[in-house]
Amino acid sequence: MLDEVLEDAERRMKKAVEHLKEEFASIRTGRASASLLNRVKVNYYGTSTPLNQVASIGVPEPTLLVISPYDKSVIPEVEKAILQSDLGLNPVSDGNVIRLPIPKLNEERRKELTRLVRAKAEEGRVAVRNVRRDAIEDLRSFEKEGEITKDDLHRGQEEAQKLTDRYVAEIDEMLKVKEQELMEV
Repeated sequence: MLDEVLEDAERRMKKAVEHLKEEFASIRTGRASASLLNRVKVNYYGTSTPLNQVASIGVPEPTLLVISPYDKSVIPEVEKAILQSDLGLNPVSDGNVIRLPIPKLNEERRKELTRLVRAKAEEGRVAVRNVRRDAIEDLRSFEKEGEITKDDLHRGQEEAQKLTDRYVAEIDEMLKVKEQELMEV
């Protein structure tokens, strides 16, 4: 019973950290990365489709993304989707491919993105703490029902706290790395 609750808590904490990694990947730094476009959805024949399903995305230079749609008729929709995203990038099309130059970040934009990254990290920490709270509530209800002992409850609470500390430390490390990326000139 105790192990099941803790395994479930750990699985949910891992999911929270993975989600945060995806969020961080979609926040642009001064470098080109195909993951910047992960959240861009293109209107493809009336269906909202992820960009990476309608085009290949290449990174020929550190400050340039090249998008090659599989179907050339979708180029205007891809450009529109990129312009409507909150990435602040301007696509340049030659009719076959779309080039997406990644401009250098100015100081104001760096600070704004750093604030955004910190907010996302805090959301991740809160998600991990909520998982801990849920696990402890489950353990307390099992103890009330007589399915586990007080010692098991105490041990389970300690283990849940250790898991929480480990995943919060992982989030803090990810935040530190992302902030360094953002502040790099």
